[in-house]
Amino acid sequence: MFKGRHFDQSVILLRVRWYLACNLSLRDLEEMMTERGIRVDHSTVHRWVMHFAPLMLERFNRRKCAITGRWHLDETYVKARGRWMYLYRAIDSTGNTVEFFFSEHRDLLDAKHFIRRTLKRHGRPERVVIDGSHTNREAIIACDGESRLRDRSRRVVKPIRIRQSRYLSNRIEQDHRRIKRRIRSMPGFKSATSADAILSGIEMIHMMRKRQARYAYNPVPSLAEQFDMLAA
Repeated sequence: MFKGRHFDQSVILLRVRWYLACNLSLRDLEEMMTERGIRVDHSTVHRWVMHFAPLMLERFNRRKCAITGRWHLDETYVKARGRWMYLYRAIDSTGNTVEFFFSEHRDLLDAKHFIRRTLKRHGRPERVVIDGSHTNREAIIACDGESRLRDRSRRVVKPIRIRQSRYLSNRIEQDHRRIKRRIRSMPGFKSATSADAILSGIEMIHMMRKRQARYAYNPVPSLAEQFDMLAA
């Protein structure tokens, strides 16, 4: 992963972790590194985050623990390129992140894409809680039907139960806040591509803090230890 890089792996991992986990700007990191005798331009740190955040998330997902069969699904607003875009998210009944998906649009097509990908990676839930969104309800019903048609087992596959209640969505609304707290301190995403990459890293940090991955010989690793094990 780090072959051919000018800087040592430890320097890159530290800066990427600090940027994703802490309310620090790229220029803050540049200044902090200069004080420690390491001169790295803030644009270089940005390139590191763009490159390594998606790669580390891919490795993290291989270690991800199983989730429960009861999900809460919702989307939240994220500003990129000067306009509002959307981050679809799902958590389970214990608060663990199931899946997320950044989209430029909020329509039936994108809702279906998110749900199809979630079902493919995590299987079928027993129940999904959503707010009053008719689009999300239609997407779940459509994707659920597709999933049951593809099922080749002889067992009876029950439809996914959908519970619509804005009050029951408080659980995922609270979870949104952890992500938006980090985004709020940023100057704004310059493109949808950069938003997608950086959000993947922020979501990974959030899952790390919730202890959502298994690591041999270390059941409760710190963020730094988790980064080191993923990069090994």
